[in-house]
Amino acid sequence: MMWLTWRQFRGQALAAACAMVVVAAYLAYLGGDIRDAHDAHQAICRDRADCARATSQFRGAYQNTLLFLAAGLALIPAVIGTFWGAPLLARELENGTHRLAWNQSVTRPRWLIGKVLFVGSAAVLVTGTASALLTWAARPFDEVVKEEFSTFVFGARGIVPIGYAALALALGTVAGLLLRRTLPAMAVTLVVFLAFQFFFPNVVRPALIPPERATLAMTATAINGARNLGGIGGGSVIGGVRIPDAPDAWIAGTSPLRTPDGRTLGGPEFNACLDSPPRTGAGGTFGDTAVCLAGHDLHIDVRYHPSSRYWAFQWLETAIYLALSGVLTAFAVRRIRRRVS
Repeated sequence: MMWLTWRQFRGQALAAACAMVVVAAYLAYLGGDIRDAHDAHQAICRDRADCARATSQFRGAYQNTLLFLAAGLALIPAVIGTFWGAPLLARELENGTHRLAWNQSVTRPRWLIGKVLFVGSAAVLVTGTASALLTWAARPFDEVVKEEFSTFVFGARGIVPIGYAALALALGTVAGLLLRRTLPAMAVTLVVFLAFQFFFPNVVRPALIPPERATLAMTATAINGARNLGGIGGGSVIGGVRIPDAPDAWIAGTSPLRTPDGRTLGGPEFNACLDSPPRTGAGGTFGDTAVCLAGHDLHIDVRYHPSSRYWAFQWLETAIYLALSGVLTAFAVRRIRRRVS
């Protein structure tokens, strides 16, 4: 059984092995380069002004490259589900070759489980190796930038890519079993998995652990430390704030700007400070706008997760994805035993 599965899968396995050699060579080079730049950053980072400038240069040199690599790694599970998982059963059922296997001594569940375990082991090996290499290469950058909770970065580091690969493969297997046509199963797998990958980090992940809560006074200094004011939908919102007691925390939710009585700052007052604030000659990112808004004695309510919870989130999310892949595989075994002829 394993020999037959290898014969059917060897082309994809060899292609993946060749791709991993190229990826490993590049990440080894990149990791060394980042470490050299990190040593130079540490040598410069002696006082606050020099450190801020050095950190900005260090971030600018590698951020786009690492984001591109993280996005590429996020696509590996999708590719596995689409090109390995969907054809795993769909091609057999479409061509009718499953009848030959079922007329041998191998039972249907054993046939399915053997194929899933073999291809699944390869999927986990490929994804886990790529994630480990990228995590190692980017470690000095992550230690300086502290953005490990951002969507792309979190999904491309640590152990969660292994869970993604397992779920994508199981999803593709079930799609192939239900649709019995290779191309439709591939399309459905890709669309459903990418939709789930968007849904889970934005809706489920922030609620996996109850967040901490804090109220932050929006002084001119605090406003100037934010990343943006306002939003596409309008409203008195502020984004990219940091918690003084936990500067590396993941901000899971931020309220609109609120007045001392808890009322949301009205649009006219906010827009007046944003568009035509009184001239004070203040410096900083938002200058006179920050001074104008601070004059309203504002605050925001924040939900956040301390950076110490990073590995708790990694393990929880991986466990959820593995459990879902187990449920899908069990469904496939039950269906192939009773309904597929």
